[in-house]
Amino acid sequence: MKYNVTPGGEVRSETRTEEYLEQLLSEDKNLKPFLALKDSLMIQVIYTQIDRDKNNKPVFRDYFFNVNPARYFYPASTIKMPTAMLALEKLNRINLPGLDASTTMVTGKGYGRQTEVLVDPSSPDGRPTIGQYVKKVFLVSDNDAQNRMYEFLGQKYLNENLRAKGYPETEIIHRLQIALPEDENRKTNPVSFYDNTGKKIFNQELAYNESPYFKRHDFAGRGYMSKGKLVAEPMDFSSKNRVSLPSLHNVLKSIMFPESVKPENKFQVSDKDLAMVRKYMSMWPGESDFPSYKEPDYYPAYCKFLLYGADKNASLLPGVRIFNKVGDAYGFLLDIAYVADFDKGIEFMLSAVIYCNKDGILNDDKYDYDEVGFPFMKYLGEKIYAHELKRPREHKPDLSEFKFQY
Repeated sequence: MKYNVTPGGEVRSETRTEEYLEQLLSEDKNLKPFLALKDSLMIQVIYTQIDRDKNNKPVFRDYFFNVNPARYFYPASTIKMPTAMLALEKLNRINLPGLDASTTMVTGKGYGRQTEVLVDPSSPDGRPTIGQYVKKVFLVSDNDAQNRMYEFLGQKYLNENLRAKGYPETEIIHRLQIALPEDENRKTNPVSFYDNTGKKIFNQELAYNESPYFKRHDFAGRGYMSKGKLVAEPMDFSSKNRVSLPSLHNVLKSIMFPESVKPENKFQVSDKDLAMVRKYMSMWPGESDFPSYKEPDYYPAYCKFLLYGADKNASLLPGVRIFNKVGDAYGFLLDIAYVADFDKGIEFMLSAVIYCNKDGILNDDKYDYDEVGFPFMKYLGEKIYAHELKRPREHKPDLSEFKFQY
């Protein structure tokens, strides 16, 4: 999808809707009430059909519904997907013997309210590693794991590299779940890596991002709660994280189909690391031992909004794996997914965002995820999956590269 970003960070784009996708979605009686409110619910959907040639090479056809990169939404935890990939790429770029995703990473503290990490009780041997952080962000969307990778990357490195890869509007400028002033988010912790003998093999000092932020004008809602009082004006998101739905969709595409993107847009990670990411993206929480994620807090389809919504008793479709990253905050609900049915031989990509906040008030913890967001995601996933089941294919895909032992 074409759009441009001015030097000051303004995104310029028109809303794009394909009749094919609009008609397809409107056929579903469950989706019709949502589609009638597509603008107030700020719905955006990208659906990618994937066909294979006789050599199993994928051919992509993208369809858009109400997609406009200039329309702001809070990306929430979906930023963990590109952050994880850049963290693995940075390890690869440092290129030191013994330094990889399984190397012990100690996070220090050097400014303000920074906190250190010396051990990780969730790992098999108590060692904190990038690999363990990657696992936790994809299985259960762990916020601390995201923050530790953000600190390892450094704010400037993180944003400059994402923009260089073709995501020019992206701005990831704060940690998650921790309210810190701009000065503290610009500064990231010192980090050290140690080999199996306890020898320090790489050290990174506290970093500071001196680069100016984009001059944005991103707002949402009609009011917000601040210190227990209602402020009757839209909430300013101009100093919060930003990334468009097409960018998130393309990040996922670069993970699942790296050969399909330009070399300069690829995440330069090892085959081993790429397989690790795909495995954790598609793993059900209950399949993990370290950490152990048990019911009822972590139900079988946890963090799989498309197809399952928030159904704690959902019966998992046999043969189906969802490689995805979800996000929910401030009433915005997202899922960025590649779906593969290994039994029936189908695959597709589907990304969506919806705003679940009918009263328009932010920070009041009164959002409509259960009534609006999760049902929409479930119905949307079911509709596209049902369509894919009957869509003819000249060649059945070989999906063996996406099969893992969990």
